[in-house]
Amino acid sequence: MSSDICPCPTCDRRAAVLLHPTSLPGGLGNGDIGFEAHRFVEFLASAGMAAWQMLPIAPTHGDLSPYTALSVHAGNPSLISLQWLEARGWLQPEEVVVEDLASYRQQRLIAARDGFLLHISDDDKVAYEQFRAKHDHWLIDYALFEAIRRHQGCRHWLDWPEPLRDREPAALREIQALLFHETEQTCFEQFVFFMQWRELHDHARHHGVKLFGDVPIFVAHDSAEVWCHREYFTLDEHGNAQTVAGVPPDYFSETGQRWGNPHYRWDRMEEDGFKWWKQRFATQLEMFDWLRIDHFRGFEAFWEIPAHEETAINGRWVKAPGDALFAALQEAFESLPLVAEDLGIITDEVDALRKKYNLPGMKILQFAFDGDATNPYLPHNHSLDSVVYTGTHDNNTTLGWYDELNESQKMRIAEYYGHPDEVMPWLLIRSAFASVSRLAVIPMQDVLCLGAEDRMNIPGVAEGNWQWRFKWEQVDGGLASRLRQLVELYGRC
Repeated sequence: MSSDICPCPTCDRRAAVLLHPTSLPGGLGNGDIGFEAHRFVEFLASAGMAAWQMLPIAPTHGDLSPYTALSVHAGNPSLISLQWLEARGWLQPEEVVVEDLASYRQQRLIAARDGFLLHISDDDKVAYEQFRAKHDHWLIDYALFEAIRRHQGCRHWLDWPEPLRDREPAALREIQALLFHETEQTCFEQFVFFMQWRELHDHARHHGVKLFGDVPIFVAHDSAEVWCHREYFTLDEHGNAQTVAGVPPDYFSETGQRWGNPHYRWDRMEEDGFKWWKQRFATQLEMFDWLRIDHFRGFEAFWEIPAHEETAINGRWVKAPGDALFAALQEAFESLPLVAEDLGIITDEVDALRKKYNLPGMKILQFAFDGDATNPYLPHNHSLDSVVYTGTHDNNTTLGWYDELNESQKMRIAEYYGHPDEVMPWLLIRSAFASVSRLAVIPMQDVLCLGAEDRMNIPGVAEGNWQWRFKWEQVDGGLASRLRQLVELYGRC
């Protein structure tokens, strides 16, 4: 069936599931955007879900965090389906017996490019040339960045030889000639990624399922964008950050959080009409139907930390031109189907900015049962222009969260819901669907009733995150019907 759903995420009552593609079954080392992703779309459609929400899909560093990516435009080559390449005849099937999956995957992608060049059709050649022309404003710089980075042992670009670090023209010409095949390989991988993504997007559209993406507000210092566009970031003449992002001390942390991303030179961005942001959103809106904007409050005012400080204590609030930015984006795009991540301490000014541009905010049910009846996350305080979650990728699973509560906290939840017989996590899933929030999103771990050992991310913990995957054997035969029953019961179909 085709999808005629309004582009606004909260114009009607709908439901979605949160799952990053790396968490899909199948794939080599992680899930990918091939055939299992298509199967997941079909599961969502059978369950009455209107959208598939995921985390950023950009190429990651070694920690696998999609929020500190190597590029704001590129797709993660680890999400490329090798099975898809085999089906197109560009890659010969072979049995996988290898310990270093990352190296093996790269070898297979190199072999796929050889197969592509050997069997390229006229249509493929035209499609490849059109892709390169369309994405020329970022693709060539990213491909060179990635080639040099690998040539330099994956060191931060600050540690490259000065001529390369500072992008001296003669040095760039020399390295481009030396690493020609490596840069061409990266361009091919991006071509394949976008081809596979387009097929997935078409499949989702055919089944009436929106793809719901995520845009981090900041970018990693070690990224193609910062290396190529220093003028937009608070860097010194050598590329070192002068100020970095984070959040101030609060109830959760006496020293705050020092994220380390370089801050933007907002005045410079505003001078050229926010060209960098328009290009960034153009790429994401090509790939997704809806987008969540991470750390939305940073567009109204951001916590600026001197780079030499080891904690976030000695920072300060600095106003950001969020109003001018969103006005420019609104003028540039036919629609802005955005959701604002407005968690944490939100001021009246931040709330006013969100409402001015009709951006729905977020309500997290796991945050609802601290404090009193005025807690904004309690269902009776939800608003139509919001997206309700049982939890996010940064939360424990709902079952894991509930198991860690004390008896008094559990009793408060039971009293709030009238001492129901339904157990966790289905009690919170039902509550999300029943909420007046027009969009309800359930993490796949909650759909599968999984515990704390299956959470996606533990903020502040450096290792072991972003690796969770599910198996189709965990999906009970009646699960889609159970979800659809709730979706229909609460008018979200």
